[in-house]
Amino acid sequence: VEDSDAPSPQPLVHAVVWDLPPDGDLKEGAIARDGAGSADGSDVGRNSFLGEGWLPPDPPTGHGEHHYAFQLFALSAGPDLPETPGRSAMLEAMAGRVLAAGLLTGTYSRGQEAPVGQVGAPATA
Repeated sequence: VEDSDAPSPQPLVHAVVWDLPPDGDLKEGAIARDGAGSADGSDVGRNSFLGEGWLPPDPPTGHGEHHYAFQLFALSAGPDLPETPGRSAMLEAMAGRVLAAGLLTGTYSRGQEAPVGQVGAPATA
């Protein structure tokens, strides 16, 4: 998962995950937040903050809409990877093994100001 709109020279990597369940059943929370690895036995690599796990979308306040690319690849053989690889190591290990690919792009914007107060709390004038 990458954010190409992040204010950085390279896309911000939110997660590198491989060996997902073949039945496509990935439960909510299966890929734990940054630093916790994987709860379901999937292999999880490094995100852009060098942590292992899911880095939730968190664009800077007022930065506008960000595009999050969820990329999925079917490989002819499992990748030969170092422990907790990053994006570059994953791409290198996938070279020549991609049978099919899919892409889903989602968007998220924090807006001009970060929300204040509890979610669902009545607005004040």
